Amino acid sequence: MIGPCAGPLHILHLEDSDLDAELIEAELEKLDHPVVIERVMTRDAFAAAAQPGRHDIILADYVLPTFDGVSALGIAREQCPDIPFIFCSGTLGEDVAVEALKNGATDYVTKQRLDRMSRTVLRALAEAQGRAEKRAAEDALQALNETLETRIAERTRELAEANAELKRQIGERERVEEALRLNQRLEAVGQLTSGVAHDFNNLLTVIAGNIEFLERAVADERSRRRLNMMRGAAERGANLTAQLLAFSRRQRLEPTPVGLNETVAAMRDLLQSSIGGAVQIETTLQTDLWPALVDATQIELVILNLAINARDAMAVGGRLTVETANVIVTGPPTRPEQPQPGEYVMVSVSDTGTGMAPEVLSRVFEPFFTTKEVGKGSGLGLAQVFGFVKQSGGGIRIDTVLGEGTSIKVYLPRVERDGAAVRSAPVPVDCNVAHPPGSAARLLVVDDDAEVREVTTTRLSEAGYEVREAASGLQALAALEVDPCVDLVVLDFAMPGMNGAEAAIEIQNRWPGIPVLFVTGFADTTALTQAGAVGADAIVLKPFRDGELERKVASALGSPSRRCDCSATARWRCTSSICSPSRCSTISACGRHCSTA
Repeated sequence: MIGPCAGPLHILHLEDSDLDAELIEAELEKLDHPVVIERVMTRDAFAAAAQPGRHDIILADYVLPTFDGVSALGIAREQCPDIPFIFCSGTLGEDVAVEALKNGATDYVTKQRLDRMSRTVLRALAEAQGRAEKRAAEDALQALNETLETRIAERTRELAEANAELKRQIGERERVEEALRLNQRLEAVGQLTSGVAHDFNNLLTVIAGNIEFLERAVADERSRRRLNMMRGAAERGANLTAQLLAFSRRQRLEPTPVGLNETVAAMRDLLQSSIGGAVQIETTLQTDLWPALVDATQIELVILNLAINARDAMAVGGRLTVETANVIVTGPPTRPEQPQPGEYVMVSVSDTGTGMAPEVLSRVFEPFFTTKEVGKGSGLGLAQVFGFVKQSGGGIRIDTVLGEGTSIKVYLPRVERDGAAVRSAPVPVDCNVAHPPGSAARLLVVDDDAEVREVTTTRLSEAGYEVREAASGLQALAALEVDPCVDLVVLDFAMPGMNGAEAAIEIQNRWPGIPVLFVTGFADTTALTQAGAVGADAIVLKPFRDGELERKVASALGSPSRRCDCSATARWRCTSSICSPSRCSTISACGRHCSTA
C-alpha cells in the first residue's frame, strides 16, 4: 500500500500525552514515507474523525483520563470497520491485549517497545490491503454469480440470433441460386423454343403455301377434303408455334391503355360458359383501378387461360374469384416470374382446387410440363402466360396451398400518371415509290429459305406484281445498288448474317423512299420498331393465312403516307403526273419517277 507512487499515509492518533505522541511520531518517520497525523484526545473528537476513507490507520492509547481505548475501538469498528486499529499503550497487559484483539483490534504495541511500531504498521496496512482485495474479489465473484445466469441467457440468445441469421443467409443464398438456375433454365428453353418455332413456321409456310397452290389444281372432292385436312393441321401447327413464341417473348404485342375492370366484366359470360355451371364465379374489382398498358386481346386470353386451369383444378366444382387491384411492389423478386419493384395493375384468378406441390410449382412455367392426363393439356398455357406477362413488362406471383387452392396474380404495367400510354415513337417514312398509270408494282422478296421464298414469290406473282428475289440482306442491298427502282421490299426477319431488322435500317438510310414489309415466324418487336415496322400492317406472320400477305402488300403500296414527296426547292424533278409540285426532295423519294432538273 505504501510505495513510491502512493500518497502520504493518513493516521488518526488517539493520545493524551504530548511526550508519547512525539515519540510515536518519531518512530513513524522511520517508515521512510510521508505521514499525515491527525491527533485527538476526546471521545467527541475521535468520533468525528473516525470516518470511512479519511484515514489509512488508527493508533490509540488504551487508557485516557476521560476516555478509554476499548470505547474508541467500538466507535471505530462501527463507523469505519475497514481501517486497521492498533493499540499503543504502556499499561497494556497480555490478557488485556488478547481481549482487545478478540474485540477487533488489528494489533498492539507497547510504549516500551516503540521500535516495533514501523513493522506493526506496515503489517497492519498489508493485511488491510489483502482483506480489501479479498473482499473485492468476493464481491466480484458474487456479482459474477448473480449475473452469470443472465449473461448465459444473453449469450445463448446472441448465439441463437447469429445461428438464425446464418441460416437465413444460407437460405437466401440457396433461394437466389435456385432462382438463378430456374431463370437460366427458362431462358435456355425460351431460346430453344423460339428457334424451333421459327424453323417450324418456315416449314409450315412451305406446306400451307403449296396446299393453297394444289387446291387450285385439284378438282375432285376427295382430294380437296384431304387438302382441307392438311390445311387444318398446318393451322394447328401455326397456333402451336404462336404459343411457343408467346413463352419465348417473341410475339408481336400492341400495348394500349386497357381498363381491366371493364375487361373482366365483359368476359363474365364467356368465363361462365367456359368453366361450366358447377363453378361459382365471384369478382372483386377495385373502383379506382389504374389503366393497364397491355395488349387488349392477349390479356383476355390470359384471363381465360387461367380460368380454364382453375376449372381443371376443381374436379367437383368450387369457387373461382377474379380480382383487380392497384399494387405497389417494393421488394425485389424472389423468383424469375415475379415483378420488379414498381407500380402495377394486378388481376388475379383464384380457385378452391387441389393446389400445387412444391415440385410442380418449381416447373409450372416450363413449356410442355403438365400434370394433366394425356390428351387433356399441352403444357403451354402457363408458359404462354409467363411469356406474355414478362414481355409486357410485368410479372406473376403464385400463392398455393396443397389441398386448398391456388391464386395466380398477374402484375401489368400501369399507364403513366398523365394517362398517356407509353408507346414506341413511329419511325418517320419519307415517301413511297410512285407508279405511272398501268404499270405493275415491283417487289423485292428477301428470304434465306429458298422454299419459303418460292412460295412467297409465287403468291405475289399470281397477285400481279413484278417480283425480284434475294437470298440475304447483303444480296438485297447489292440488288438495290444496281437497280433501286423497287416499290416495296418484302423482308424476312430471321436470316443468318445481316438479319431483317439490320437490312431494313440500312435500306431506309440509303433509300428512304422504299417501304419495307416484314415476314417473320418470330420477331423481336423492339428491333422491328427500330427498323421501321409500325403497327400490325407492317408485319406478316408465317405461315401465311387467308390472303394476309397479298392484303398487306397492297396496303403498303397504297398507303397515302408513302406517296411521292416533292419540294420546289430541291434539284430533282418528278417526271410522273402523280407527283406535285414538280420537284422531288431526293432521287430516292420518287424513285424512277425523278430526274435532274
